Amino acid sequence: AREMKSEHLKTELITNVSHDIKTPLTSIINYVDLLQKEHTEEEEKQYLEVLQRQSSRLKKLIEDLIEASKASTGNINADITTINVSEIISQSISEYREKFEGNSLEVVITEEKENLQVRADGNLLWRVLNNLYNNICKYAQPNTRVYVNVREQDRNVIIDIKNISREMLNISADELMERFVRGDSSRHTEGSGLGLNIARSLMDVMKGSLDISIDGDLF
Repeated sequence: AREMKSEHLKTELITNVSHDIKTPLTSIINYVDLLQKEHTEEEEKQYLEVLQRQSSRLKKLIEDLIEASKASTGNINADITTINVSEIISQSISEYREKFEGNSLEVVITEEKENLQVRADGNLLWRVLNNLYNNICKYAQPNTRVYVNVREQDRNVIIDIKNISREMLNISADELMERFVRGDSSRHTEGSGLGLNIARSLMDVMKGSLDISIDGDLF
């Protein structure tokens, strides 16, 4: 059953990679063709903007694909040290502050206990938080609050991150975690749909875990 699931995921991965990479690649080819034909200065400016946007999108897709491949096969080394959770949460939120504000999101941080320490890889944990914050900025309902709660439970540190989804979440938590699934099934947002899957794989590398729960529009 595990082998069948693995084969199914590989097939799905190839199908979706082909689809997701083909879109920006086709756009790049078309706009390079337009640049080679007669055009105005204004048109050239527009073409170059599209080329920059689509090439950045293609680069991000390939980077996510490589990272997902490495993470899922365990080819990432974790440098486990003792980390102050409050500091990494505070620093990561500060770096995203402008992006949150740009999406009209207010972040509320609560800590049940000060200076909680955790055994983890600081860089990998930051990447997990980065993927989750990116998801929030893409999919959260504007003018709502994002709650980040840090607590201790059974000698583990739990970081709960909650937000209200912009779109109706008519999908299970398990499906959302699969590769190439997005919160918007119509795929209007740019991205690989690999963010949550990478985040879970990185947590696995650090001997941690990542779980999703959905309650109505609360994610």
